[in-house]
Amino acid sequence: MLRKAHTCWFRWPVLLLVTLLVGALAACGGAPKPTYFPGYPVGFVERGVASWYGPGFHGNKTANGERYDMHQLTAAHRTLPLGSIAVVRSMSTGRQVTVRINDRGPFARGRVLDLSLAGAYALGMTGAGTDEIELRVVGYQGRTVDMGVLRVQVGSFSDQQNALNLLERAKHLYSGGRVQVVDLPEGKRYRVQIGQFSMEAQAEAAASHLESSLGLQAFVFRDDS
Repeated sequence: MLRKAHTCWFRWPVLLLVTLLVGALAACGGAPKPTYFPGYPVGFVERGVASWYGPGFHGNKTANGERYDMHQLTAAHRTLPLGSIAVVRSMSTGRQVTVRINDRGPFARGRVLDLSLAGAYALGMTGAGTDEIELRVVGYQGRTVDMGVLRVQVGSFSDQQNALNLLERAKHLYSGGRVQVVDLPEGKRYRVQIGQFSMEAQAEAAASHLESSLGLQAFVFRDDS
């Protein structure tokens, strides 16, 4: 959150110095030059469960328009701006890897990150399938104007009518709902998504309200379409 103008004028030289120093260190190591972006400054940290996705999605289009290459060090996150550069550390082994966020996911309750096969292999988690991790944002490649709105997903169905029924129920609580059709290796899925939010706090509050009101599980993601 921005502070009042008369209290933050002296912070700009400090922020500028930090940005230049971090950028210089990244350049020496061949990493992308970091910048600041709304809501996710360099240094943002998140902990939770990571999973990975591979052969079934290899070659599919990712959220930023690229083709998913499971042999590249990339990852999917639900809300971080596409182009974010993050260091991911395994809490169980201490191994770490640097990845670029180029896709959305994981669309599973209780998980915070979907690594590529290469990323999962670097952490040694391909056998177990999941791992407790710490994610730290260290840079950003992209344009902040490309950041989409936040939505709340409240359900995913193989049957379209079930999705439409849930959408009708959710519309009584929030407007701006839709059913998004996605093609997955196991077939079409109909995802019910509610609202358009600019702040994560608003979206998380809506997700909690929808969960308690409808008796379902909900999570927030950034819509980059």
